[in-house]
Amino acid sequence: MKNTLLYSFIGISVVYLLIIFLGREDLAWYLKPFLLPFLLLTVYSFENFPSKGILLTALSFSWIGDIVLMFAEKGELYFIIGLVAFLISHVFYIVLFLRQSKETNAMKIPLFWLSFIVVLLYLNTMLSLLFPTLGGLKIPVSVYAATISLMLIIALKGYFEWKNTARYFILIGALSFVISDSLLAINKFHSPLPEASFWIMITYLAAQFCITSGILKLNQKNSVSF
Repeated sequence: MKNTLLYSFIGISVVYLLIIFLGREDLAWYLKPFLLPFLLLTVYSFENFPSKGILLTALSFSWIGDIVLMFAEKGELYFIIGLVAFLISHVFYIVLFLRQSKETNAMKIPLFWLSFIVVLLYLNTMLSLLFPTLGGLKIPVSVYAATISLMLIIALKGYFEWKNTARYFILIGALSFVISDSLLAINKFHSPLPEASFWIMITYLAAQFCITSGILKLNQKNSVSF
C-alpha cells in the first residue's frame, strides 16, 4: 500500500506543477490541500519505528502551513500563522534527524565544519538581503531563517553520521527546503521572481518527498524497496 501512496504523491504533484506551469494557479489552489496527505498516509501505513510519530507530526504541521498560506493574500496574519506552522514543522524535523541512529561522529569531520560555516554564511546573506524590506516581520522571519538553517545543519550532520544511502535523500530534501523558502522569501520581500510559484513548489514538494522517503529508507527493517 505504501508504494501506491508514494507514487500517488508523485503523480498528483506532477499534475499540480503542470497546472501551475500552464499558468492556471487558480485551479492549482484547489489541489494544494490534497498533496501532503499522500505522504502522511504513506508514513502512517509504514511499519512502526521509534521516530514515526515525529515524522507524522512534522508533515502534519507542514500541511497546516500549506493550507493557511493559501489565504496569505487576505492578510499578514495568515502569513504569520503559516510561518509558525512551518517553524514548528522544522523543529520536529530537527528532532527527527537527531533521533536517527548514527555510526560515526560528524564533529570529528572537517568537511562538516566547513559545511556548517557555509550555512551560516547563507543565513547572514539572506537576512542582510531581506532586512531592509521586512518591516515588522524582522523578528519572525529571522527566527524562521535561523531554524531552517539549523535544520539543514542537522541534516548535514546526519549525512556524515549515517551510512545508509538514505542520507543522500535526506540531505537533498533539507537543501531543497532551504532553496524553496529562500525563493519564497526573495519573491515576497525583495523582488518578484519569474515563474516563482512553480520553482517554489517544485523544490518544496521535492523536499517533502526526499525527507520522507529518506527517513523511511533509514528505518526500513527489510531490503524490499518502495
